[in-house]
Amino acid sequence: MTEDLSKLTGDYVLDPTHTRIGFVARHAMVTKVRGAFHQFEGTAHLDGEAPGRSSGRVTIKAESIDTGVEQRDGHLRTNDFLDAPTYPDITFVSSSVEPKSATEYRVTGDLTIKDTTRPVTIDFEYTGNAVDPYGNLRVGLEGSVTISRKEYGVTWNAALEGGGVLVGDKVVLEFDISAVRQ
Repeated sequence: MTEDLSKLTGDYVLDPTHTRIGFVARHAMVTKVRGAFHQFEGTAHLDGEAPGRSSGRVTIKAESIDTGVEQRDGHLRTNDFLDAPTYPDITFVSSSVEPKSATEYRVTGDLTIKDTTRPVTIDFEYTGNAVDPYGNLRVGLEGSVTISRKEYGVTWNAALEGGGVLVGDKVVLEFDISAVRQ
């Protein structure tokens, strides 16, 4: 039996204490560096009867980038990478939602990094819903997308002695979302 998603229709906000917006990038051609953004806000309208009428918007504070290494995080905030003082916000605004199955959705929209806006498509999995101890309806979604950082003007790099570069071009953006109905 499939779940009745019509009961989920409504306006939601991201719960920042139970949502993770992260990333993974290749370092020195041999390993991955993982990190997250800790300051963000987001809203969504979910339409359980007609998911194509759903929408979402997220604003991430670039300065909140955190890889667990203070020196690296400081460098990522400079003009070499995100230029957080000049471009404080990274934004995503959906333009369409396409159901792929009862629990999978393809969300297309505009991602803006460093004042460069490009369309991206993020595949999300609906992971369930629950009423928390405070009576709030929560919905869970997980998704990811791979982008080229160079397409957003994030081009800094350093050549390695044996060939290759210090920072890979591909970055995986990861979304583990807990949204609360308003």
